Amino acid sequence: MAEISCILTDIEGTTTEISFVYDVLFPYFREHLFEWEDVESDEIQEILTATQRLITEELGSSSLDRKALFKQLLAWSLEDRKVTPLKALQGIIWKKGFETGVLKGHVYPDVAPALARWHSEGKTLAIFSSGSVSAQKQLFGNSIDGDLSPYFSAFFDTQTGMKRDPQTYVAIANSLTMLPANVLFLSDVVEELAAAKLAGMHTTQLVRPGTVAAWDSVASNFSQIP
Repeated sequence: MAEISCILTDIEGTTTEISFVYDVLFPYFREHLFEWEDVESDEIQEILTATQRLITEELGSSSLDRKALFKQLLAWSLEDRKVTPLKALQGIIWKKGFETGVLKGHVYPDVAPALARWHSEGKTLAIFSSGSVSAQKQLFGNSIDGDLSPYFSAFFDTQTGMKRDPQTYVAIANSLTMLPANVLFLSDVVEELAAAKLAGMHTTQLVRPGTVAAWDSVASNFSQIP
């Protein structure tokens, strides 16, 4: 077995309760979404342009006005679509919530000690989530256990690729300048683990409360991972 030099972890259902995302982050986004409708910035405009592009690709729709684009982003949120413009806007809105202290990122109690241990052992730690890189950094930078972001060397989101595509994990390994065989991927979702395994990574399923064990390597918390 190749030496594990990097631990790549999912967030939702792995480091963080799924309920935090669905019961805290998503409602916060929807509550504050339309406050950003009149905000003029290059970042917001890029998101709206990407939203229009995706609508055109999927539906062939003609150009929509700003209000209609925001309504589409809300609809995607309600559908829990894993699309990049939605994730980017969620990251922007959540950032304000974290910065004002209204939001605190949930992590399981076993996560911070394991991150500290692996980091002290010289392991490279990285995140791969469908949430934007900005949202990932805010969650770990403002967690209930303090600022955990210094433990991580890299963050990856859907701009790298989709989570169920083996080529995404190859791209991540290349970005880390490692062979896939030197990476251990942690997730609660079997389809993601299968994609990472096909790419050549080692994999372990996190079986948190509500998750059914369905993989050849499982752990109920981070302390059980060698």
